[in-house]
Amino acid sequence: MTEEKRSYRTCLSSHGLIYLAGKELEISVRNLSITGLLAELDTNAYVLSVDEIFKTLELSVTIDLYLPEMRLAGEVDVVRAETIGDHIYLGLEFRNLSYDVNNLLYKRKAYRKALSSSGEIIFKDKPYVFLTKNVSIDGLMVFLKESLDVKVGTVTTFDFPQLNLEGEVKVIWVENEDDGSTLIGLQYVQMVRESIKGVPGFISDR
Repeated sequence: MTEEKRSYRTCLSSHGLIYLAGKELEISVRNLSITGLLAELDTNAYVLSVDEIFKTLELSVTIDLYLPEMRLAGEVDVVRAETIGDHIYLGLEFRNLSYDVNNLLYKRKAYRKALSSSGEIIFKDKPYVFLTKNVSIDGLMVFLKESLDVKVGTVTTFDFPQLNLEGEVKVIWVENEDDGSTLIGLQYVQMVRESIKGVPGFISDR
C-alpha cells in the first residue's frame, strides 16, 4: 500500500479495555488512525498467547473495545495479532463505535453491546417475540412490532436463547413508536444464569 493510501496514524499513550476470550483485558494504545489502532496487551492483563487469541477469533474476529480517555466504545475487528519480544500486539479496525460514552456509562453504569437477536417475553400471560437492540450485564433494550400498553415497574419473565438467558426482568421505560411498534428498556431481576458470557461490563467507576 502506498503512503498516500495509508490512513494517517499518530503515536500516543492511552489506555483502555478489550473483551476477548471471555475476559476484560487492559490494553495500551500504541498508535491510532481514523480506521483503527494498534493495541498492546498490558503485562498485568490476563495472560493469553497468540495461539489462544487466534483460537478465540475463529468464531468471530469482532470484539468489544472501551477507551475511557478518548470517550470511545463499541466494536472492532482484530485484523492482526503478533508477539514482539514479551508483548502481544493487536491490530484493531474500527467497526461500530460510539463517541462521548463516558456520560452514558455514568448513567447506565455498564457498557451496552449492540446485539440483534430474538427472544420471548410475557405480558399479561401472553408471549411476545422481541428483537434486542443492545444488551448489557444489567439489562437489555428490546423492540416489539406490536404497540403494547406496559406500565413501568412491571416484572415479568423472558427467554433470550442467544445468550442462554432466562428469568425475570423489570420494565424500566417504554416508548410507543408512531409506526405501531414498541421499545422497552428491561433490567434483570432474577436469572437462571448469573453470568453473561459474551457481554463485557466496562464498569464506569473502574
